[in-house]
Amino acid sequence: MDRPGTPLVWYVSYGSNLRSSRLAYYLAGGAMPGTTHAYPGCRDRRPPRAAAPLLLPGSVYFALESKVWGGGMAFYDPAAPGLAAARAYLLSRQQFVDVAAQEMHREPGGDLDLTALTARPGAGRAVLGPGRYETVLLVGYWGPVPLLTFTAPWALADVAPTAPSGAYLDMLAAGLRESHGWPPARIAAYLAGLPGAHGVWQPDEIAGRLSAAEATEPAG
Repeated sequence: MDRPGTPLVWYVSYGSNLRSSRLAYYLAGGAMPGTTHAYPGCRDRRPPRAAAPLLLPGSVYFALESKVWGGGMAFYDPAAPGLAAARAYLLSRQQFVDVAAQEMHREPGGDLDLTALTARPGAGRAVLGPGRYETVLLVGYWGPVPLLTFTAPWALADVAPTAPSGAYLDMLAAGLRESHGWPPARIAAYLAGLPGAHGVWQPDEIAGRLSAAEATEPAG
């Protein structure tokens, strides 16, 4: 149980952490099967208090190259046209800081200055560094609890798109199925339409990979 007064935040994921088993490695530490990168984990290793699907204004897109998955990584541009599928996890502020630190390739255990998010009305953005996930966004509130995510400091129009790997799309597809409950056709159409994947990955390819993964998952 949290102590009374423990600050909570909703961590909003739109990438591989759409899948709860993926986020678990950021919280508890370790290396996910099929990858070589080991995460140190959070100081507080408990699972999220709650989770819920979200649709955010803006677009997810793929750019740069992932050291874990190969191919492009998912980023979020709130000013781009469209809707971005996401999932919110209720974490302690400390857990959010530690998850963000790991995404920023920093050691967890410190703190992040998030005062810029609320210092000016409507600011909603704290640039903590020039790196890929070093910009924290306030995307709204759920009651009194802030909804926070992180992305790159640049916009979709400022970077060349990069096609994501099949393994990365598989993780996103599984996360969308788990969090939003979408059928394979809708998941495939969404992912295939994102900048970076569009024109490289066809919806039927993505749907086929998802169906194949579902067929090999153990029952129950």
